[in-house]
Formats: sequence, C-alpha cells, structure tokens
Amino acid sequence: MSEPTPTPDAGGHDPHAQDSFVQDSQAHDSYGRIPHGPFRAGDQVQLTDPKGRINTITLQPGKVYHSHKGSIPHEEIIGSPEGSVFRSSGGTEYLAFRPLLADFAVRMPRGAAVVYPKDAGQIVAMADIFPGARVVEAGAGSGALTCFLLRAVGERGMVSSYERRADFAEVAKGNVEKFFGGPHPAWRLTVGSLEDSLAETEVDRVVLDMLAPWECLDAVAKALIPGGMICVYVATTTQMSRVVEGLREHGAFAEPYAFETMLRSWHVEGLAVRPDHRMVGHTGFLVTARRLADGVTPPLRRRRPAKGAYAGADAPDAAEA
Repeated sequence: MSEPTPTPDAGGHDPHAQDSFVQDSQAHDSYGRIPHGPFRAGDQVQLTDPKGRINTITLQPGKVYHSHKGSIPHEEIIGSPEGSVFRSSGGTEYLAFRPLLADFAVRMPRGAAVVYPKDAGQIVAMADIFPGARVVEAGAGSGALTCFLLRAVGERGMVSSYERRADFAEVAKGNVEKFFGGPHPAWRLTVGSLEDSLAETEVDRVVLDMLAPWECLDAVAKALIPGGMICVYVATTTQMSRVVEGLREHGAFAEPYAFETMLRSWHVEGLAVRPDHRMVGHTGFLVTARRLADGVTPPLRRRRPAKGAYAGADAPDAAEA
C-alpha cells in the first residue's frame, strides 16, 4: 500500500521538505558548526598585536607566521586554547582568537562590495529572519550577507541566493564554504537574474541587494506569503525613492519603511570619554515592507506630502493627501 501524500502543516510547510533538510544536514559531513575548543590545524586565527593590528592566518603544521616583528610557528598555536597570547621571536606579544563573522565579512575576498555587519545586523533584525525561515536573496555579491542569513535561518531553513554574474557567484561560494567549513545544507546558489530564474513559492522573506530592485517586485510579490517581508538594500537616495514609490504603486505591499544605520565607536580611558573621531557613516539605505493578502487594497495614505515632493502626473490623488 502506498503511503498517503502529506499535506502542508498550518504554516504551509511541506513535512517532506523539512525531513529532507534534516537528512541533508546529517549527510553533509563537510558542513561544520562554528569551531570551538583548542585551536586545530585548518582553523583561521586572528593574531592581534599591541597596536590592534590584525593578521589572519590559517593554521598548518610545519608553517610559520612571519612579520617584521618576528615569527611564530603554527605548531605553537595548534592545541592552545582560544584567547591565548603568543610571543614572536622578536619579543612582540600577539593575542589569538578565531575570527567572528563580523571580522570575516569585512576581510573576505571580494568580487562585489560587501554588506557591512552594521547593515547585515539590521537586515536580520528588521526583516525578522528567523530559524527555519525560507529566504530568497538576490545579489549574492561576495557572500557576506549570505553568511549572516544562513547563520540566522539555521540548518532547518533555506536561503536561495541569485547572482547575475558567474564570477561574483564563484567568489560568494568560496567565501561561504570557507566560513562554514564546507557546503551549507541550507543554501542554494543560482547564477541568473531573479526575475527570470525565481522558482521558489511560499517564501517567508526576500532580501534584495541589486542595482534596480524595483524591476523585481512582481516576481517578489508572487513568491512571498501574505505577511512575508521584503527588505531592500540600496546605495543612493534615488534608488531608495524608486523602491519606496514602486512598493506603494504595486498594490501588494503595505506602507514601506526606509532608514539607514550609522555606527560610531567611543574612546574610553578612565574619565576621558568621547566619541572616536572616525565613524562608519553612510553605507546604504534599507527599505522594508510587508506582503498584503491577495485581493486586498492597501489603505489610502493620510499623510500630506511636502510641497514639491511630487510633480505633475506623479502627484498622489487628493484623497491620499
């Protein structure tokens, strides 16, 4: 007797699909969780000197780290606990830690520009990327944001990344596998444009990091579940304006929210407490919006636009103002 066909659960998830993720995660021996414990051969290690300068090495038996301040054999580091201090042959002390994801993201080999940790953190938080989420990413770039998304969804989720350029896709693949220690069971990478290649349906979240994201709104609306979220990362105010207006005009999304994040560190020495002279200012803008239920007309906006905000045919109806 054949087994009955499983029906999706209340959340719309296919039980077979979930089982396949579990089996895949068990089958991928090359996929490792974040390493911990004593340093091992093959680990990446950050060596930080007294001035805060960081050098990242990959531990290999028989190799030696060299700098103008002396050398440290890798075998002195292998087997030592994380957070140890090593003295070079020239007498300089180095602090050794495994790199955090934020460290890896800003120092990874690049094809396209990376999404910096301050923005990646906002994307994960404001787009509500949760364990088990089904996420579509368009514009894999160098793979920095992909690593944050995979960390957030875990082994039970799925991140489907799309990248137009094969050379960028190859860089992203190398960086993701380098950070996770091998192929991640919850990641699928497609070389091609989102609007032409998107095959996923019933998607929880869509994250766009591309030149003209407004061209993909029809494909995104078809893929997202009601209540799902779109999050768009753009570099300029012109792009941000086109994304926001495109979401408003499309009709399938609630009122978008646009913002940026600035990060400033502080100098703290006893009572001498002040902002650092340098800060990570503008890197990009983020726009988020929720997917409406099919057939629903979004409520008319009641906020009056500023004088001159719209010109001619672009001006909203009086009822909207």
